[in-house]
Amino acid sequence: MKKIAMAFLFISSVFISNAQDMTVEKIIESYVENTGGREAWMSLKSLKMEAKIEFSGMELPLSITSTKSGEAATVVNFQGMTFYQGMFDGKTLWGTNQMTMKAEKGESEDTENIKRTKGEFPEALLTYKDLGYTVELEGEDTKEGVECYKIKMTKKAQLVDGEEKENVVYYYLDKENFVPIMQEQEMLAGQMKGQISQTLFSDYQEVDGLYFAFSMTQQLEGQDGQEIVIESVELNPEIDKTLFVFPSE
Repeated sequence: MKKIAMAFLFISSVFISNAQDMTVEKIIESYVENTGGREAWMSLKSLKMEAKIEFSGMELPLSITSTKSGEAATVVNFQGMTFYQGMFDGKTLWGTNQMTMKAEKGESEDTENIKRTKGEFPEALLTYKDLGYTVELEGEDTKEGVECYKIKMTKKAQLVDGEEKENVVYYYLDKENFVPIMQEQEMLAGQMKGQISQTLFSDYQEVDGLYFAFSMTQQLEGQDGQEIVIESVELNPEIDKTLFVFPSE
C-alpha cells in the first residue's frame, strides 16, 4: 500500500509541477507549434483570404489581403459595386466613402496607429518579442464553454485625441489545443469608446501545414455579433502592390 501511495504522490507531484511550469511563454510557444511551427509561420510573406458575411439576408463576398511588409486591403463587393476598406500601403490609410463612392484618406491619428502595428503579421502572438510587447498570464477563464488560459498583451501605445493611451489586448487560448478562442480589447475612441470589443475564433482548418480559424465573429461584449466565414486561404500569393495605393484623381 505504501508503494502505491508513493506512486500516486509522485504522479500528483508531476502534474502540479507541470501546471506550475506552464508559463505564458510556453503557452504561446505551444500555440505556435500546434498551428504549424515557427519556421513555417515566419516563412509567410503574404496572405489572402476569400470570405463572406451574411447581412440583412444578403451575402457580401470580401477579400482580405495582408503582407509582412505592412500592407493591408479589404475589398467588399455589393450589388455590383466595389468598396475598399482598411486599405494601407505602408504610408497612407484610405477607404471608400460609401456616400460619394470616392476614395478618402484616413485621419492622421488612425494612420499613425496603423503604422504602430507594423510587424504584427501574421499575428502578434508570433512576433510580440521582436516588437517589444509584454505578455502576462492572468490565470484561467471559460469562454464559449471552453476552458482557456487568459493572456494579457501590452502593445505599443495608441494615439487618441493627441494623447498616448495604453493599448492592451487579452487573448483566451484553449487549454487543450492552445489555439485562440477569443480576443478582447477595450475600444479607445469613437462612439463605442469604453466598450469591450470581442473577436471569437472557431472552425480551425489546415492550409498547407498551417492552421487558421475559418470562422470569426466580431461583437461588442454582451451583444450579438457579425460572423465572417472564411472560404479559402492562400499563402504567399502573387500580389499587385498597386492594390494598396491610394488612387489618383
